[in-house]
Formats: sequence, structure tokens, C-alpha cells
Amino acid sequence: MVSHTRTLAAFLARLSYSDLPDAVLARTEDLFLDWLGSALASQGAHPIPLFERYAAKMGPADGTAGILVNGRRSSAYFAALVNAASSHLVEQDDLHNSSVLHPATVVFPAALAAAQDLGKTGQQLLLASVAGYEAGIRIGEFLGRSHYRIFHTTATVGTLAAAVAVGKLMDFDEEAFINLLGSAGTQAAGLWEFLRDAADSKQLHTAKAAADGLLAAYLTADGLTGARDILEGEQGMAAGMSSDARPECLSDRLGERWALLETSFKFHASCRHTHPAADALLALMQREGLQHDQVERVITRVHQGAIDVLGRVTVAQTVHQAKFSMGTVLGLIAVHGKAGLTEFDQFALSDPRVSAFRDKVTMQLDAEVDRAYPQRWLGRVDVLTVDGRCLHGAIDSPKGDPDNTLAREELEDKFRRLLAYAGALGADHAGVLIERVWGLRQAAHLSDLMEMNHGC
Repeated sequence: MVSHTRTLAAFLARLSYSDLPDAVLARTEDLFLDWLGSALASQGAHPIPLFERYAAKMGPADGTAGILVNGRRSSAYFAALVNAASSHLVEQDDLHNSSVLHPATVVFPAALAAAQDLGKTGQQLLLASVAGYEAGIRIGEFLGRSHYRIFHTTATVGTLAAAVAVGKLMDFDEEAFINLLGSAGTQAAGLWEFLRDAADSKQLHTAKAAADGLLAAYLTADGLTGARDILEGEQGMAAGMSSDARPECLSDRLGERWALLETSFKFHASCRHTHPAADALLALMQREGLQHDQVERVITRVHQGAIDVLGRVTVAQTVHQAKFSMGTVLGLIAVHGKAGLTEFDQFALSDPRVSAFRDKVTMQLDAEVDRAYPQRWLGRVDVLTVDGRCLHGAIDSPKGDPDNTLAREELEDKFRRLLAYAGALGADHAGVLIERVWGLRQAAHLSDLMEMNHGC
């Protein structure tokens, strides 16, 4: 056994609630509320009803865990499946920069479903979620940039992150975590090819990651063994899925560096790779008093990861695919001043001004931006105006990054807007849910959270 994996497993086994700084607990509550809003915002939107119908057909008629978008009960497995699918649809869930991982959409669905199933407290849910974040982020950093070029890290690494969260709820020891990582890692999958076809695979990725992570934990608890060196072994994840793996990332400052605190919130309702350029363009246009029809051309200077992901989309065929189109996102920013859920629904595919602006936008690899990535996501744009001016826009911290974060008041406002977008709950019910999340540390049980999206 290579020491880094065992060091990580030992840390996870001994981590206790008393070890968590108040700032970590508060940020975990923030991230949970942000995740919950993303999950509820997709109510009724394709393809989430497909996952709901699958759970109804294959799962039990009742159960211990709640499905957020419809208020029904099911087994922990199927609740995790649907809740993970729903929270990754509207592109408003969190992102950790250097791992390029969306932790919330895989960690919280598995942890909440298992916590409800096992009768755990709010404190135990928070501890388990922190464990999932800390492990998942380090595993994502370990697999590196080469992994992300082909594999959707939230799908692959997300399976292990979800498994760790559930394993922590089950109070696994070091040996159990070793087996758990093996069983989760051997299931890890998810490829970016779906973006070319505007396919629905992204929701399947997170659904399976959360559910399979939970599956691995429950089977490990019952005695299933897993590969003991799934991360660093000769035929393990790094060997098959990475060419630049860094094993030392797995044990990086465990217990000293709280990677969860580095997680960013999403401001725009689009792929995070579009956010730096969107913020830079918005700031430039406001600074110069520039209107969209005064722009002749926009060059976004980006990192290679943005080209790898966004370069697959030229003319978007669906609203969701439009969220991976740099030109469409910048078109919404230029024409409508924002790229929120409503703007995507109403204008991304139908507004000729947005389409015209989209065709003016190109991406260009920038050495400075690429060197900084993924630790920092720099925004750089060059704008050529109709009257011949060449203007430059730059931001170093997109809105939502840890050093440009959303305050609790902003998170509450975002949560209310997400719920209003879906028509899921009224303002009073949204307020009740906000108070429940802020009170997680005092929650003796989590069964009432199953009633989040109706009858609050």
C-alpha cells in the first residue's frame, strides 16, 4: 500500500466533529443551502422526470429517504440517485477550482439519503459531508488536468467522494475506508463526449456517482472488500485515467488545509469555465459604457480546460448545451446584462441579438491564464469595437470564488430565486427551508427535511 492513500484513509477514520473549525461548519451549511436550491430548481425539467419514473418503477413504494423534487419517499439508494441528478441540471451548483470537481452534487445527495436512512443527526451529516469534500477534492487534484480532458471529474471522483461521506456516517475505520475506496473507484466513470450531442448524460453522471458511492459504502459495511490500492496501483485509477497524477495531493495538509473552504459558488447559470470571461466582459462593458451592437469582435483568452470542454459546442441545440457555449453566455451578458436561468430559457436559443453576438466570440489559449489554472481561473477578454477601438478586460477572481464569495444574504437571495424559477415553493416556505439549513448543527434528526418541497 502506497502511503498517501493509507494516510488519507487514516485521516478520514479519525476525523471527528470536534476537529471541524466553526468556519468549516458554517461554509458546509452555506454549500448545503446552495445545493438544495439547485436540486429544487430543476423540478419538472427534462430529464429529471425520467429519473423520478425510474426510481418509482425500480425502487420501493415508500422508504426512509426523501426525493426532493417530488416529496416522495424511497430507499436511500434511489433518493440519492434522483437528488444527485436534479442538483446538477441548472448549472448553479458549486465548484472547487483546483480539483475541477462539483462536490455538492455528489456528496450531499448520498450523505443526506444515508443520514435519513440511518437516523443520523445534523452534526453527523455535516461531519460526513466535510469528509466527502476533503477526500473528493484531493482525489480530483491527484488525478490532474489530463484526467479532466476526457473524464467528467464530478462523475469519476464524485463516486469516491460520495462513498467517503456515507462511510463516515457509518463510522468506518481505516481498513474499511481502504476497502470503500476500492469498491467506489472501480465503479468510477463518466466521459465528456455527451457535450457534442447535447445528450442528457451529465445528470446520469452525478446520479450514478452518488448512488454508486452509497452502494459501495453499504456493501463495505456488510463485508465486501475492494482493491486496496485503487488510486495509485499499477492498474488503478491513475494508471488508467491520468498521465499527470500527483500522489502527494492525496495527503496534502490533511487537517490543516480545509479544502472545502476553497469551494466556489456559481453566480451565472452556466458552465464555470465561462464565468471568468463573462465577468471580465461585463466589467469592461460597464466601464466603457459599451452596448452589444458596438462590439465587432470578442477574443476570450482562456486556459486549455475551457477549450477542451467549451470547444465541443458551436451552435447550441438545447438550453443546457447553450450553457457550455462561450459565445452564447457572453451574448446573454452583452445583450441582457446577465446569464441567469431566466435569460437562458427566454433568450439563449431564440434572441437573434444573442446569436449574432455569439458568432463574434472566439476562444484563444493564453499562456498566463493556462499557467494559473486550475488553482486560479483568470478572466481575460479583448474587445474590438465597431469604431476601431481595442479594449481589454481582466478579472482575477470570478464572482463566487472564495476571495469574491457570496455572503449569506446573497446565498439566501440565490436560493429564493432558484425556488421561484421552478415554482416549487412560495416565499414563506423558502424561508422555512433556509432556517432549517442554518439550524443543521442543532438538528436531532433529519426526517423533517423530507418534507422540504411541499407542506412546509
